[in-house]
Amino acid sequence: MNLASLLEKVIQSSIDAGDAIMEVYATDFNVDIKKDNSPLTTADMQANDIIINVLNSTSIPIISEEGHQSPYHIRENWSKFWLVDPLDGTKEFVNRNGEFSVNIALVENKVPVAGVIYAPVTDTLYFSDESGAWKVEHAKGIVNANNNLAHLKRNGLKLPLPRITKDFTIVASRSHLNPETTEFINKTKREHDSIRIVSRGSSLKMCMIAEGHADVYPRFGLTSEWDTAAGHAIVRAAGGKVVQFEHPEIELSYNSVDLQNPAFLALPAQD
Repeated sequence: MNLASLLEKVIQSSIDAGDAIMEVYATDFNVDIKKDNSPLTTADMQANDIIINVLNSTSIPIISEEGHQSPYHIRENWSKFWLVDPLDGTKEFVNRNGEFSVNIALVENKVPVAGVIYAPVTDTLYFSDESGAWKVEHAKGIVNANNNLAHLKRNGLKLPLPRITKDFTIVASRSHLNPETTEFINKTKREHDSIRIVSRGSSLKMCMIAEGHADVYPRFGLTSEWDTAAGHAIVRAAGGKVVQFEHPEIELSYNSVDLQNPAFLALPAQD
């Protein structure tokens, strides 16, 4: 199965997962707490089941936040795998601010080569392949009518988009603003005449970077690889990069022993 066919399947699964998430979102749902103190809802699990059912048909190994993780001695031999966060931004989901998304990435040789992010509240789809990255608004109707990848590209906006402000824009996590991030923001304020700070939940921060609507997304708190892979793929395809904070010459890579990221900076395409 070629990449276009794989992406078509994945994009449809992200829309279907988004539908399931929104059905739960409209109810008085329960919230469980996982061992790492992060929240878990029925929406996470229903979205995961929908996506995994589709990805299993591709015969490519899968790592999902809500699935059983294969031990590293097995994973280390994978040259290609799916990396999934079925509901990125569960805290935002619980807080009902709408800033959550479905994240699916294809990783080859530790590099995210294709990504799909679907934000069900705004019905906005982002996806990337080897030829670029796109944003599709009013995505559900377009995908359900014709899920051909070429059709989706024609109905989408290729990233990055035209710049919307001259201010140096920092996009930061809505739920994880820690002292290191505050220090980074204060340092950046001393380096630029005009600063704009935007808070966003989930991988929508990466989407802002890919769009070219933010100049940097700094992240110093703990993140897992499924939090960043789809967004990284889209940023990368749009000409940007996601680099280690301590070693900015090195981009994030995937399938580490503990599946955790170091502190990083996401940066847009440069003019």
